[in-house]
Amino acid sequence: MADAPLRVALIGAGANTRLRHIPGLLATEDVELVTVCNRSEESGRRIADEYGIANVVTDPAAIFADDSIDAVSIGTWPYAHRDLSVGALEAGKHVLCEARMAMNATEAREMLAAAQARPDLVAQLVPAPFDFKSWRTIRRLVDDGSLGELREVHVSMLNGSGMDADAPLHWRERTDYSGMNTMMYGIITEVVSRWLGRTSRVMADGTTFMDRRTDAETGEPVTIEVPDSLGVLARLESGARVTYRVGTALHGFSPQQNGISLFGSQGTLHWRMGDAMTFAALGEEPRDLEPDDGTAGEWRVEQDFVASIRTGGPGVLTSFEDGVHYMEIIEATHRSRLEGRAVDISEV
Repeated sequence: MADAPLRVALIGAGANTRLRHIPGLLATEDVELVTVCNRSEESGRRIADEYGIANVVTDPAAIFADDSIDAVSIGTWPYAHRDLSVGALEAGKHVLCEARMAMNATEAREMLAAAQARPDLVAQLVPAPFDFKSWRTIRRLVDDGSLGELREVHVSMLNGSGMDADAPLHWRERTDYSGMNTMMYGIITEVVSRWLGRTSRVMADGTTFMDRRTDAETGEPVTIEVPDSLGVLARLESGARVTYRVGTALHGFSPQQNGISLFGSQGTLHWRMGDAMTFAALGEEPRDLEPDDGTAGEWRVEQDFVASIRTGGPGVLTSFEDGVHYMEIIEATHRSRLEGRAVDISEV
């Protein structure tokens, strides 16, 4: 296959697929987009006509049965990720699956098991994109002792995107589409895990302020169970404490205030959305910090996926193993919030 074009099918060509994955795949040498599968023939045909894709289907089974297709890009909502990923892997297709990984940790582990059963195939999740420039530098500062003993991590992911009471119901507000995923909590736990390692325990509290919206498809009001305000106290396996604040119902909160702060015994690092960092050694004032030479990445998700297929090497971000862990954090947080107690990740 190294000398032949890689033939890729799209399952669920939603917003991120159109914004990122289709352009990224088309810009990659020796890649052909050959089939698109959407819920309706009409929406699939629009995508096919726009991007010159030859085949349109509405049943993913047609893609799995097509031996000429090498890989699939899954851009559906989380409710379909497990079935589509497992089906594609069992059919011998490489998989690039959109985040969040699954509805819950059980589904995520089933996806991982299917990937492990086919070690000849690449199974990759679309990674959290916020820290492509900085994550290697942050890992280096943690690993080489520049921060000293990491003590506390403060995470803020707050905005007013859910303030409009008249806005239609979003899929992220539907448990039947999103499962246990809550706002941007999963994507930010992925970042924290990438920098600092595994989480061992969580204690959560949350509420839903905007608890009813209208379903645009049916015109009917729907009660929302997914929180729009979440606080989590977590403990990393390293012993550091993490405080998460995640919310979408806050008026006047500046996006520039969102970020992650690492407080160590020998230094403090502040990372802000936009991928900018400051660092202060103990006793010194904060100074701007640029990524280490040669380490600043950018969005190359599709190219990295194809390169892993071509070379047989592992992808850098994000593996199914890493996805299982953030789904375990998500499920432990869900249980903690509903049961009013601390939950060890090992329980999930």
